[in-house]
Amino acid sequence: MVTGRKSRYETQKSPIQRFLFVLGIVFFLLYLVLGFMLIFTNRIPLNITYNGKLILGILLIVYGSFRFIRAWQNYKS
Repeated sequence: MVTGRKSRYETQKSPIQRFLFVLGIVFFLLYLVLGFMLIFTNRIPLNITYNGKLILGILLIVYGSFRFIRAWQNYKS
């Protein structure tokens, strides 16, 4: 019986696409951890105020989320 579905062999991603997706996830996690470290710990020695660390941490988290969404969209298509 013929269906409109493709087999998993026809939709399998190339190794380069899979590698770039995994790399995107790694960088998403890196930005996420760095953002939370800036907000909640004093382990990163920056000479800026708490509000500056808060803004920078939020920007890193948002940027990491944006990169994850873009990587996910590219991987799905």
